[in-house]
Amino acid sequence: MRRTASPLSLVLLGLGTFLLVLAPLLAWYVEPRAALNPIDIDTTAVYTGTGSVFDVEQVRTVPDQKITVTQRVRGDVAESERSGAAVWDVITTVDTDRSLPAADPHDALEFIPHRWVSDRGTNRPVHCCKEKPYIEGEAYLKFPFDVRERSYRWWDNSLGATVTLHYEGRKKIRGYEGMRFTATVPATRTGTRLVPGALVDEPGRPQVLAEEWYANHGLELVVDQATGRVLYARTGPRRTLRAPGGTEDAAVLLDSRKLAFTADTQKSAVEQAERDSGLLRLVGRTLPIGTAVVGFVLAVPGAVLVVRGRRRPERSESPQDPITI
Repeated sequence: MRRTASPLSLVLLGLGTFLLVLAPLLAWYVEPRAALNPIDIDTTAVYTGTGSVFDVEQVRTVPDQKITVTQRVRGDVAESERSGAAVWDVITTVDTDRSLPAADPHDALEFIPHRWVSDRGTNRPVHCCKEKPYIEGEAYLKFPFDVRERSYRWWDNSLGATVTLHYEGRKKIRGYEGMRFTATVPATRTGTRLVPGALVDEPGRPQVLAEEWYANHGLELVVDQATGRVLYARTGPRRTLRAPGGTEDAAVLLDSRKLAFTADTQKSAVEQAERDSGLLRLVGRTLPIGTAVVGFVLAVPGAVLVVRGRRRPERSESPQDPITI
C-alpha cells in the first residue's frame, strides 16, 4: 500500500498556513503603517467662552465678552509627499461678537498663522519645510497613537514652549471614553510689544517697549487612546502687558477662565475618533485574531489528512509462467 494526499487536504493545509502567516503580518506590519498622521487633513475646531478682551477703539479692557477661538488645520499634501512628514498649516483666530461673522479671518481680534511638521508615525516634531515657530515636545493638536497613562510635553503656541500635561484618569465625552490630561501655566514673559506709554501706566512716554506676559488658568484635554485625537479641549488663557521691568500687569489683552470645544466640535471629534480607532482595532486586533483562528481551524485538519493520506493498492506485475523443458 502507498499513501497519497488528497487535493482537499492540500487546499486546507495551504490556505490555513497562508492565514496563519497573514495574521502576524496584519498586526505587526499593516497596523503600524495604518497608524500615521494624515497628510490631507482639513478640519476645524471651535472654542467658545466668556472673558475680558482689550478693545482697541475704546483703548481699554472690556469684561464679559463672548469669545470665539477658531482653529483650522489644513495639510500641505505636496510638501508632505516631498518630505515624508505630515505638514499641517494652522490658522488660529480670536473673535468677539463684533468681529463675527468675518469675511476675512484677518479681520479677527487676533490672527495667528503657523505651520506644524510632524513625523507621521511618532507625532514628534520634524524640523523642515519652513515650519514656524520651532515647535518642540511630544504632542500638539493631537497626541501620538496609543496614548499611555503618563505625562506628556504639549506645545503651547501662546507660551512658545512646552507644557507638561499630567494624566488624570478617564473621562467620557458624549458617551465615548477618553484619557484626561491637565496643566496650568504660571505667568511667563513671552516677548515685547511697542505700545503707547499710557497703556502701561507710563503717560510721560509716547512709546514704550512693553513686556508681554502669558499665563493659563487651566488646560484640560481629553484624548482618544488609540488615535491620539483630542476629543475635548478647555483652556484658560490670560495675556497681559507690563511696563519694562514691571512686576504687575498694567493692561489685560485677553483673560478667560474657560474657552472650550463647542458641542459640534466635540461631536465631530468623537465621530472621527470612533471611526479611526475602529479601523485600527480591525486591522491590529480583530482581523489578526480572526485570521489566526480560521487558519488554525483549516490547517490542523488539512495536516491530519495529508499525514494520513489515502491508501491505494500497489500495482503488482503478473507472475511469469514457469519454464518447462
